[in-house]
Amino acid sequence: MAVTLRLYSDFVCPFCFVAEQSTVPRLRDEFELVVDWRGFPLHPSTPKGGLPLTALFPAARVPAVKEHLRQFAARFGVTGIVHPDRVPNTRRILAMAEFARADGKLDELRRAGMEAHWRHGKDLESDGDLRAIAEGVGLDGAAALAAADAPRFQREVDRKLAEAAEHGVTGIPTFFIGDEEVVGCQPYEALAAAAERAGAKRRVPRP
Repeated sequence: MAVTLRLYSDFVCPFCFVAEQSTVPRLRDEFELVVDWRGFPLHPSTPKGGLPLTALFPAARVPAVKEHLRQFAARFGVTGIVHPDRVPNTRRILAMAEFARADGKLDELRRAGMEAHWRHGKDLESDGDLRAIAEGVGLDGAAALAAADAPRFQREVDRKLAEAAEHGVTGIPTFFIGDEEVVGCQPYEALAAAAERAGAKRRVPRP
């Protein structure tokens, strides 16, 4: 039976984006793992409409922050990042992700949302951009937008956040592989070792 990799991340977390572009797909390819993704707001106090980066970092440091991310991502083979100057509130797209989960399209929505933010500078609070993301992965755009604000899916976001607190999650990305916790965007080798300790079987290499 496949081992579960429970992953806490957010669409606007740069190190989550790097991990989900590099180590996570490689782990899926090389091990018999089931990824159980859980949304965890990086900045839960972000107001509707978002915050400029200068609310998180002094303006003079912003270029260095962007360059650090570019260099860090490159070490994982991830390029083409366009670091947005604004950090949106992610509650709506996290709720939309729960709608996508119910429709069997969570992985596709997660990838599309992260790509939209980190490569194309889309606004994850905009109805137009959210609808385009949803329709791009085959979801009904109107239904997805309704789900973004629906109490049912908003409650699910809160439930998963409470669950994360129970497990001691305070930063992202956080991985639970079996009973082992790995925090941060770690090299592939660290996560692969944790997968092996959890009993995950390596897939037979493709010829």
